[in-house]
Parts: sequence; structure tokens; C-alpha cells
Amino acid sequence: MSLRTPSRALTRIGAVATVTLAVVLLGAGVAAAHVETDPGQANRGDDAVITFRVPNEEDSAGVVKLEVAFPLDHPVPNASTTSIPGWTADVTMTTLPKAVHQNNSDVKSAVQTVTWTADPGNQIQPGEFLRFPVLAEALSDNADTLTFKALQTYSNGDVVRWIDPPAVNGAPEPEHPAPTLTLVSADSDASPAKPADATTAASTSDSTARWLGGAGLVIGILGLALGIVIAVRGRRPVTTAGETPTE
Repeated sequence: MSLRTPSRALTRIGAVATVTLAVVLLGAGVAAAHVETDPGQANRGDDAVITFRVPNEEDSAGVVKLEVAFPLDHPVPNASTTSIPGWTADVTMTTLPKAVHQNNSDVKSAVQTVTWTADPGNQIQPGEFLRFPVLAEALSDNADTLTFKALQTYSNGDVVRWIDPPAVNGAPEPEHPAPTLTLVSADSDASPAKPADATTAASTSDSTARWLGGAGLVIGILGLALGIVIAVRGRRPVTTAGETPTE
């Protein structure tokens, strides 16, 4: 009678654990942070503080500039910024080629861009993020979603263009989705589900992270169970002709 050596079983368990860990780590890498609005929702027709959450996704450069383009199809008539230590904000207005009727008035000029620039020696360091709030006046009363295209500039000259339109009909999330803001009725009893064609980057990123985290745990449990089964089978006696297993 002979027995399989424990080392072979342990090797198999180690292989299973390695594959499981690789899958979990891969899932964690997919759920990367994006430039997004926070909390991502506001009331139609109201003034609202829109906060852009900006992470640093590079390892050896800092974020030194954020430029956000405001929508002109559903214009914001005016906007104000607040002081952020180490940063300078600039609001650029524009005259619309054609007046847009919303909130019982015709909007003829609107916010075109809001730009935040880091003062010399200041930046968002790797592994950090910063919030950039802006008070937007009289949001559109006839829109469901506002899209804000954003350019994120790093100290090494890299520019990340967060301008991709949001995914629709269950399509995969684009690599660089533009920040969006969902507009709801002020008298809503509960926050409605975000429309499929305007899911915010924040919601998408968080949902993806939760899904991948749960999947990673399930895979880890299955891998551990499989490893135990392999180990147990590896310890079963192997009989040869003429022998009977020992009870």
C-alpha cells in the first residue's frame, strides 16, 4: 500500500489559491476611480452644489489642473466657486447662439467652463483625491441628466479626457466616462433609479467594485473547497493488485 505524499496535495492547493488571488486582484484593478460628481443627483430647477471628486490615478505625477465643460443644451445661467487652499478657480461665461427656454425664462448666456488650477508647488498627490465644489444656479427643469466633460491634467503633462458618453442599454462602461448629474423632481418621495443612458460614474464604479468584490469572495471559497477536496483525495490509499485497503 502506498500513499500520495502531502507535498503534491499542498502544491495543488497552492495553485488553486494563486489562481483565486489573481482573479480577485484583477477584479480590484478593474474598479478604478473616475472623475465624477458627488453625490450625483440634484433637483430640477433648483440651485445646487455640484462637487467633482478628482482622484490621482498615476504613481509618479500629481494632478495640477481640472477643467470642466458645462452643458450648453441645458445651460447653467451662473456659477460660483469656493476657496480651496492651494488652488485658483476661474468661471468662463459664454453667449449662447440661440436662447434656451427653461425655468419659465429664456437663457441667453451660460457657464461654459469652470477651471481649477493648482498654485505652484501644490498638486493632488498619488493615492489622494480632492473635491472641487461649485454652486450652480437654476438647473434645468426639463432635463433628466446633465453631462460635464472634464479634462484632468497631471504634472508630467499627461491629460486624461473624461468625455466619453455614458453607457446605454447595459453596454460596458467606457474607459473615460464623462461626469454626469441626475436631475429629479423636488417632490420625489424617494430617489429614483438612475436612467440607463445616464448612469453616473460614481454609481457605476461603486457597483462594479461591489460586484467584483462579491465575485472574488465566492471564487475564493470555491477555490478553498476545491483545494480541500484535492488534498483529501491525495491522502486516499492507492491499492495494488492483490492488496485490500486498510480499514
